[in-house]
Amino acid sequence: MKRNTFWSWLWVAIGVLYFVVPLIATFDFSLRAKKGVLSFLAYERVFKDPAFWKTFTFSLEMAVLTIIFSILLVVPTVFWIRLRLPQLRMMVEFITMLPFVVPAIVLVFGLIRVFSGGPFYLTNTSYGTNALLVAGYIVLTLPFMFRSVDTGLAAIDVRSLTEAAQSLGAGWGTILFRVIFPNLRVAILSGAFLTLATVVGEFTIASFLVGINAFGPYMSLVGQNKTYESSSLAIISFLMTWAFLGLMQLFNRGKTDGSLAGAR
Repeated sequence: MKRNTFWSWLWVAIGVLYFVVPLIATFDFSLRAKKGVLSFLAYERVFKDPAFWKTFTFSLEMAVLTIIFSILLVVPTVFWIRLRLPQLRMMVEFITMLPFVVPAIVLVFGLIRVFSGGPFYLTNTSYGTNALLVAGYIVLTLPFMFRSVDTGLAAIDVRSLTEAAQSLGAGWGTILFRVIFPNLRVAILSGAFLTLATVVGEFTIASFLVGINAFGPYMSLVGQNKTYESSSLAIISFLMTWAFLGLMQLFNRGKTDGSLAGAR
């Protein structure tokens, strides 16, 4: 038992060193923008750069839109499959896993090929391009949102809740938004934070559709031209990702009781 414990802690320590040492080295390097002195000069330059805030705000807006439309697409679909079409669940789950197999570069070229010409011409306007970007992000983050919502619905008795609501005269809209959505609050938030963390730093789709206007291509451009600022951006991006994951864990921990919303 002691020997197994030793090897377990040894592999944990190796894993921690593997992840932490490069991070510490990157952080240390980002502090050396001023010769001979450790300073946050690189971080000050990044935060004073108008392009940083412009691109970050744009990607954040695209992430929020992606989350909203993903929820409106995934929740009703998964709810209906669990309620009426359970035989289609495996097929739908397979489809939602395709973004892990199909590269993002293939997805974005397909979007451009189909929607740059008639009758759509979406890439001819900024609104059309942004809509196409959100659509691409919805597909890219579909595995996270689907898995979160599906797991949340598996934890509640969908059929009993639906029948109880119908017996009280509720329509489908009321059932979906006043019964199902409240019971999926934690699951939806989990999928939303994962989607947010993915979209904000996404590079491939954004670079082909909107270029430097998005945060991912901006980080790539800084990395090609500015040494210390690129390291500081890597640390900032890492901290933002962990902040999103921390918020997700915080909201998950907040659901301590097993009561069902809409069942009172």
